[in-house]
Amino acid sequence: MNAHKRQAIFARLRDHMPAPTTELQWSSPFELLTAVLLSAQATDVGVNKACARLFPVANTPEAILELGVERLKEHIKTIGLYNTKAENLMKTCRLLVERHGGEVPQTRAELEALPGVGRKTANVILNTAFGQPTIAVDTHIFRVCNRTRLAPGKNVVEVEQKLLRHVPREFRQDAHHWLILHGRYTCVARKPRCGSCVIEDLCEYPEKTEPA
Repeated sequence: MNAHKRQAIFARLRDHMPAPTTELQWSSPFELLTAVLLSAQATDVGVNKACARLFPVANTPEAILELGVERLKEHIKTIGLYNTKAENLMKTCRLLVERHGGEVPQTRAELEALPGVGRKTANVILNTAFGQPTIAVDTHIFRVCNRTRLAPGKNVVEVEQKLLRHVPREFRQDAHHWLILHGRYTCVARKPRCGSCVIEDLCEYPEKTEPA
């Protein structure tokens, strides 16, 4: 795919979604970090419901530590893998208090040093909480980039690196949200909704579907 097409794709996505953002509900960097840590193999809807129970009770590292792991599990037990997630969140809170004064760090290295935080999670926090032009590649973005040929790659790191090279600078801050929402609601896994896609004519997917 050439640079002209990429420019046009992101211009249309911007027109279609002028203010994209995460569907996780949060009001502080720590709440966002918590929600993202809980979101692995879970829906945003499910995570938001659990966080709506948890955050009024404990929404800081200190409060989570005071709550204790067993009570934490009670608040998030509707989410898959909640036992492991609770343990990781407790360890993360301890490190945030001990090393960062209870604040979420703003560098990739410091974020990835936290239990349960990998490259994708770090990118989400850096982009959404701190306004850095990172691009977190999840399964939706990986699918969209390979299907459309926007930034094809064999793994998520390769796709991320291509996006960082090829996404025009003016779109880089919001690229992650545009692509994940496009993959979640239009360029879906089983049968993409090509007939309602705002970038259909720019997409290079050879097996486009017909409108129902």
